[in-house]
Amino acid sequence: MTVNFKTLRSFVTAVDAKSLSAAAQQLRVAQPALSQHIASLEEHFKHRLLSRSNAGVTPTRVGSELYRHAQIILNHLEQMEHELANRSEASFISGPVSVGLATYSTASILSMPLLQAVRREYPEINLFINDNFGLVLSEMVMTGRMDMAIIYAAGPMKGVTLQPLLTEDLCLIAPPGMALPPGSEQTIALRSLAEMDLLLPSRTHFLRRLIDEAFAGIGVTPRITAEIESAATLRQAIEAGVGATILPSASAHEPGVAARPLVRRIVEPGLQATVSLCVPDHLPMSDQARAVLDILRRQIDDLFVDGRLVGIRAPEPDAMPR
Repeated sequence: MTVNFKTLRSFVTAVDAKSLSAAAQQLRVAQPALSQHIASLEEHFKHRLLSRSNAGVTPTRVGSELYRHAQIILNHLEQMEHELANRSEASFISGPVSVGLATYSTASILSMPLLQAVRREYPEINLFINDNFGLVLSEMVMTGRMDMAIIYAAGPMKGVTLQPLLTEDLCLIAPPGMALPPGSEQTIALRSLAEMDLLLPSRTHFLRRLIDEAFAGIGVTPRITAEIESAATLRQAIEAGVGATILPSASAHEPGVAARPLVRRIVEPGLQATVSLCVPDHLPMSDQARAVLDILRRQIDDLFVDGRLVGIRAPEPDAMPR
């Protein structure tokens, strides 16, 4: 028998009890089995560890040294058993995780729910959330500076893998009380937006290019009065009646706002964008990153079930090449 916790505990108990018979009773083992434990230790260390007499047992000098080390080892074992017994599985997952969420995407409204869920389920994870352009986020993922991102992408990107998560319809988001053409209770034709003051993302944004192409396709030049890259500023501008925008309906989702903006799905033509998970194709994902990704996937699935947002759905199987 090699040295193990069981043989060390037998030895320490024998020293403390000063008797093999008493130690055997405490450990609830037969005395011959206890004697075998002691003998195996003496054989391993090649020293006599206990002096036996009619009065009982006492440790030799070598035995006293082993007793000191064995106590330290067994105390560490007891402490470890106590700590592990009182910890949840989630508490073992820790470390930094960085997540990018594309500006104006439906996923961007998950930043606060994601932060709250990670803090609740994995308190040892340090979460970093970046709201930015898809190209910026994908470059950070590709170079390993970000674990994952939810982005818009027109096609495959070198160094990353794209997995479609949801498809968004673009909507007119207009100030409360704004007069809209008759028949626009649910949807509105893109051509009807020609004379509206529009507040749009800059030309470098994926959605802006999609919008420009749609207007060009019907031969209409929109009246763009401002380009805004801040979701908070855009919401304030719409609330103040400065203009309207064309974005996913999630951009109108602002809890606690008394007067909600008007949201109408755009048709003739309809405008759709696919939001994809972006992860590096050459770097392994850490345990903590996988834990955060699982939460993010659950929250996106909940968006479909919730039904509060207009025009979001699961992507088609061929929505995005990898």
